[in-house]
Amino acid sequence: MPAFSYSTSRTTPAPTLLATDISVPAALRMPKVESLFPRHRHMFWPELQRSARSWLLEKRLMPADKVAEYADALCYTDLVAGYYVDAPDEVVSAIADFSTWFFVWDDRHDRDAVHGRADAWRTLREHLHAALDDPESHGDHHDPLVAAFAECVQRLFSHLGPAWNARFARHFHAVIEAYDQEFTNRRTGTVPTVGAYIELRRHTFAHHVWLDLLELAADHELPDAVRNHPEYRRAGLASQDFSAWYNDLCSLPKEIAGDEVHNLGISLIQHEKISLEGAVAEVRLRAASRITEFLEAEREVLRMAEEAEDGTHEGDALGAGLRMCLFNMRNWFSSVYWFHHESGRYRVDTWDDRSTPPYISDPAGDA
Repeated sequence: MPAFSYSTSRTTPAPTLLATDISVPAALRMPKVESLFPRHRHMFWPELQRSARSWLLEKRLMPADKVAEYADALCYTDLVAGYYVDAPDEVVSAIADFSTWFFVWDDRHDRDAVHGRADAWRTLREHLHAALDDPESHGDHHDPLVAAFAECVQRLFSHLGPAWNARFARHFHAVIEAYDQEFTNRRTGTVPTVGAYIELRRHTFAHHVWLDLLELAADHELPDAVRNHPEYRRAGLASQDFSAWYNDLCSLPKEIAGDEVHNLGISLIQHEKISLEGAVAEVRLRAASRITEFLEAEREVLRMAEEAEDGTHEGDALGAGLRMCLFNMRNWFSSVYWFHHESGRYRVDTWDDRSTPPYISDPAGDA
């Protein structure tokens, strides 16, 4: 029986402003995203897709047979190419490799939790913290996941400067610690309450990291007064919450099958005592509310950009950077939405074992 009514079918979209012909299950459909958020993709996307395959092999993050069979169908580069449109090619390439690494790390975390490898996870956690603080010293690390992470960090750190780098590092240290909390929850079978889950999810989804990368894509570090402005923060948080909760909606069958305890739907079922169908409807409703929240904040952020553009070089540059950050915040909605219906990462109905993705090379807990 399929996870949701109606299956999805993949089509090959054009590389820039995209139309799509994908059948979205009724329980997952978001008409506002389809009508109000046109889909865009970075023009460098075809090269990103090719380079991702090479990078996965070069960094030994996936076996060659898995790369050949699954890398393109996972659509990891499609996702990033739709987030950071108009970023410099080398920047979007670095972000794409970092995002690909993030998915592989998430899979390692899952397998370590499933197979009870507490010592292996703690070691990895410590090494990632160390690589984030000193990436240059970890490029040849014996663990390919750590070495690849260090390389990504070095590339990301080569553009904006020390203040941005320190902020990014601070935010990703928090992501690593949130993953550690998830590991503990999974080993103890602890389902977070709805409120606790939402707070934890904002770290494990790396809300602040992806928002930092908006500035990298725009080649403009925003002043603290702009980044911390309530309406800018509101727009960014809405785009990220939508993305995280829509991911929860689409991955709910996969995560229930895999004995996961971290999903907004699972928290609702456990702590609000509602049915699976009710949880699906509630997560969808909450994700949709973030669309409204973003559209309201977007108007205010555009007003901020207009006010910044005062005819001076600094003011016009700030306005342009702010507009590009906002444009790519907006692109999160369409990119996340369509990614979940194109990527093989969520096609549990096609897997032999719904609890073990076929692109994973560690189904039985091998080292």
